[in-house]
Amino acid sequence: MSNLNQIGLNEAKTKELAILLNDLLANYSTFYQNVRGYHWNIKGDKFFELHLKFEELYNNLFLKIDEVAERILTLGFAPNHKYSDYLKEAEIPESKEVSDGHKAVSNILEAFKILLLKQRHILNLSDEIHDEGTNAQ
Repeated sequence: MSNLNQIGLNEAKTKELAILLNDLLANYSTFYQNVRGYHWNIKGDKFFELHLKFEELYNNLFLKIDEVAERILTLGFAPNHKYSDYLKEAEIPESKEVSDGHKAVSNILEAFKILLLKQRHILNLSDEIHDEGTNAQ
C-alpha cells in the first residue's frame, strides 16, 4: 500500500494525471483569456449576439479552471498559476486578432477540439486508476 497517495490512488499514475491536468489548466486559461479578448474587442454586425455568447463562455471557463485547479490540489499536487507558463505549455495559441467575429468563432471551435482531445486522454487515465473524482468532472 506504500505506492498509494493520500486518497488511495497509485502515486505514479496520479502524478501523471496531475501533469495532464496542469496541461489542461494551461489550455483552459489561455482559452479563457482569448475569449475575454473576443468579448471586449468584437466588432461587426454580430456584435450583440457574439458579445453575450463570449461572456457566457468565459464565465463557464472561469468555473472550469477553478475545478481543474482544485482537482490537482486534491490529488496532492500544485496547480500551475503563471500565465507565462500557460503560454509555453498550452496547445491553444494566444489569439492575436480578437475583433473579427468569424475568426473568433473559428478559434473557439479549434480550442474546443483541443480541449476535448485532452479531456478524453485524462478520462482514460483517471478511469484506469479508478479516480472517480476526476472522472466526475
